[in-house]
Amino acid sequence: MIIDRRRFLAVAAGGYVASAAFPKLSLAANPAGVPRHGLSAFGDLKYPEGFAAFDYANPDAPVGGTFNFQPWYWYFNQNTQTFNTLNAFVRRGDAPPRMELCFDTLMVSAHDEPDAIYGHVAETVTISDDGDRFTFRLRDIARFHDGTPITAADVRFSYDTLKADGHPQLSLPLDPLVEVIEEDERTVTLVFDGTQSAQAILSVAANYPIFSAAYYADRTFDESTLDAPLGSGPYRVGDLNAGSFIEFQRVEDYWARAIGTGAGQNHFGAIRIEFYAERQAGFEAFKKGEVHWRREFTSKTWATEYNFPAIEQDQVLTGEFPADVRPGMQAWTLNQRRERFGDRRVRDAIGLCFDFEWTNENLFYGLYERSHSLFAGSQYEAKGAPDAAETALIERLGAEHDLPEGIMEEAWLQPASDGSGRDRARLREATRLLGEAGWTDDGAGLLRNAAGETLDVEFLIRSSVFERIYGPFVEVMRMVGINAGLRLVDPAQYQARTSEFDFDMAGLAIGWTPTPTESSIEGVFGSAAADLPGSRNWPGVADPLIDALIAEVGAAESRAGHETAMRVLDRVLRLRRDWIPNWRSANQFIAHWDMFGFDPKPDYFWPVEALWWFDEDRAKAIGRA
Repeated sequence: MIIDRRRFLAVAAGGYVASAAFPKLSLAANPAGVPRHGLSAFGDLKYPEGFAAFDYANPDAPVGGTFNFQPWYWYFNQNTQTFNTLNAFVRRGDAPPRMELCFDTLMVSAHDEPDAIYGHVAETVTISDDGDRFTFRLRDIARFHDGTPITAADVRFSYDTLKADGHPQLSLPLDPLVEVIEEDERTVTLVFDGTQSAQAILSVAANYPIFSAAYYADRTFDESTLDAPLGSGPYRVGDLNAGSFIEFQRVEDYWARAIGTGAGQNHFGAIRIEFYAERQAGFEAFKKGEVHWRREFTSKTWATEYNFPAIEQDQVLTGEFPADVRPGMQAWTLNQRRERFGDRRVRDAIGLCFDFEWTNENLFYGLYERSHSLFAGSQYEAKGAPDAAETALIERLGAEHDLPEGIMEEAWLQPASDGSGRDRARLREATRLLGEAGWTDDGAGLLRNAAGETLDVEFLIRSSVFERIYGPFVEVMRMVGINAGLRLVDPAQYQARTSEFDFDMAGLAIGWTPTPTESSIEGVFGSAAADLPGSRNWPGVADPLIDALIAEVGAAESRAGHETAMRVLDRVLRLRRDWIPNWRSANQFIAHWDMFGFDPKPDYFWPVEALWWFDEDRAKAIGRA
């Protein structure tokens, strides 16, 4: 019998499967045997069959103009500082953000609902009685950019290929997919093995690009290439200069513009992305008008440098918009594949060397708040002592797993400092923890273990802007005897080193989906991703309890159950100290040249490049038409 990776982990985890069954997408809310225009994890859909457009879209907006912006989120192997390939769905190379605009998917997410998806390339989806087969009926109008129809063969090719050769963020969630069946030219069925969760199905249906099987008949799918791929989405690749800029040109005869999931979006004639190795260079380009839209992530810049002439002349507008209603994670991690970081006391001591209160006051201009959770700013963030539902889940898991000390107490919070930047009490505690872990002063100011090795911590960064922030952190580590330093590498090397887990310490930011899926969480915290190059399990953790909790997240049959499992997972993650949460903001700091129109921001996701439009009158008023 062949045991695949997922099943091996389920057996090896000792109770991973037994701790929670894997129910299918809620069939009470998503009835079986009935073609449906949309799905959600727990059955609630805002939009009826045949809806004209999403409420946040604007079918009356003008078309045209160029939107030159600096992307603030990206996927898979994409890189915002450089690119050397247009293949954005594999592990190899550095691809430009927004290549996904060139490809369509079976279904798409609604940005004003937490997890609802609606038929796009697929007009309907029908769930089998056992909940393991999802049959999609494709629209006969769906087309690739060369005019050829999107067929069941293309869907089968795409899912089979991404499962075999796709980026780990795409391949890992497809583990439960056992077969893709072409029922006929316009009907395709995805068959799962019964271990799939409701949330995973939504991700698989809405986030996976469909490729042309004919186009790849004489091409290697996972090669690095600058040849523009054949797509089907609202944009196609236009002009580019590798590592410098890329333009996406609007597809004027885009097939989906007349259906509800495509109407009123993607108004710009061209979307252009400039690439800068350093943030300051990007900011200077924005000040000159070479870039039109920018989300600012550097607090010093936001507080002190948005006073240039274009702002004083009302040509550039600035504002704070509410953050998306979704959990966020911004944290550092120590690579536990390196033995010296395997002791939690060492990780704890290093965390104590960072003085957030001093940093926020002196370097961040008071713009941020301390983050304690890996799901900060959401209902999934554990607070106080476990409630009754959390307690019941913890007790049930405790029958089969070792629970961390303190799990039934108040959710762990990182201790506040005195704001001095050199909090003596914190440094004494860090020294004590390191001593308990076997690291002692060698008399020359360095800590060594019994083998005489120094406690080395190389903090990997990819932009010089972090030197200002992390420099004091490193200095304090050195004060307690840690041989710490910063290593600045270029963006391509940073991506390569983190993909291969070749680092001591590094930082990662993740914007989770509003209803985090089992597969997305597994790719960061689960055992299946611990030794999978390209995954986001950067610390290399493989813990049966975490796997069991991830299974509970996938098994949830209600929003309340999902939230309970997520909060208990948050409690466990915080007690383990695999990640050191750092800071967050409740708002998005946005600046743009006053040449665009836009409607109110949707709650859960805000793709400005798809929803804003060029306003010619505004552009003329500031001399930018």
